[in-house]
Amino acid sequence: MDASAPAVARTAYIKMSSFIFLYFFTWSASFGLYALWLSQKVGLDSMTIGTVFAVNGVFAVVMKPLYGYIMDKIGMSKRLLCFVVLVSALMAPFFTYLYQPLLVSRPLAGILLGALYLSLGWYAGVAASESYADRFSRLYGLEFGQIRMWGSLGWALAAAASGVLFNLSPLFNFCLSSATSLLMLAVLASLKIGEAQLRNNQVIAEQKIVFADVILLLRDRKFWMFSLYVAGVAWMMFIAEQQFPRYFVSFFASQQQGNALYGYLSTLQSGLEFFMMMVIPWLVNHFGAKKGLLLTGVVVGLRLIASGLVHEAWLIALIKPLYGLEISLLLISVFKYIAEHFPKRVNATMYLLGYQAMIYVGSVVVAPPAGYLYDRIGFGSTYLLMGTTALLFTLVSAFTLSACQSRRAARPAPPTADLSRP
Repeated sequence: MDASAPAVARTAYIKMSSFIFLYFFTWSASFGLYALWLSQKVGLDSMTIGTVFAVNGVFAVVMKPLYGYIMDKIGMSKRLLCFVVLVSALMAPFFTYLYQPLLVSRPLAGILLGALYLSLGWYAGVAASESYADRFSRLYGLEFGQIRMWGSLGWALAAAASGVLFNLSPLFNFCLSSATSLLMLAVLASLKIGEAQLRNNQVIAEQKIVFADVILLLRDRKFWMFSLYVAGVAWMMFIAEQQFPRYFVSFFASQQQGNALYGYLSTLQSGLEFFMMMVIPWLVNHFGAKKGLLLTGVVVGLRLIASGLVHEAWLIALIKPLYGLEISLLLISVFKYIAEHFPKRVNATMYLLGYQAMIYVGSVVVAPPAGYLYDRIGFGSTYLLMGTTALLFTLVSAFTLSACQSRRAARPAPPTADLSRP
């Protein structure tokens, strides 16, 4: 082995981790309080907010598979990520001068334009960034979680200040996001994949994806059984989280107090996610991706049921950070399940179509009824229904998800260097 290989790998690891850190910092600074912004600053009601998320979901369902197909076509090229970052850099002017005024004066136009922008830069953009990081980590013999955990840290640091900034003015949040996007672009420009990693690798397929591969994927039973799991577990998990900030704030004497504490607990949540990203790859490698997905379903179901049963502010505050455990367990299990059961030439397409796009089908189908139920029967009763649904689908998935074919296949290649620390 080239003696310089560990140093090259370490440098690439630091740059990729820095990109992921900045991406999630940027996202958290503004988008972490999106539901509160729609409610408190724009003045939308629960049903309209549910509609906003539903339309966002429609655009995301279209854009995510397109981004996945493009990524499978271009391999490790950074062109798509550069476009995503440029869209992100326009956050402050877009939200301030276009999105909010349109939502107030011409709601339909505002909802449609916002859905397009958010899909290009965030809903599909974050999926493309994670898929790129997964491929990058496997090229260098690393765990995806070893890179993705820095995104959790970025989210945590931004969340620590986002609630306070939001109380002053959301403009501060948007400007912070635009500024860090420019830093992100500089890091991305400096990131280069080594020729040694691209040569004779087992990650990027020599034959690039064609549309016929997408048709074959859609005919694969394993695709639909995986999608069934996403519909029952991930839909409940993410849709419940969309308006969870509003439920959380309702436990406190004032909105300002709830907003600030929500930001602090989001920091704790992301800190838990950061540490779990280091631990959970070992757990999933040991027990298999299928069991990791099933464990996720159990945790999601129990957390939502507990959220619906509590009546004290300190109890809901204890429950909130568990989302960090769920997201890390789900992400690691999903990437390992896809790598094991689907051809590498459709890896990105499978992730953005079978997982990411399917999540936003849930926003289209479930978010508006969920918004209606929040108003009619309350958040607590709705979360009880969601939690029970997640547990039921987890039980079904125990029989429908494909079993681990080989414990060895689930493990990554040995790392070229010890990169557990930047």
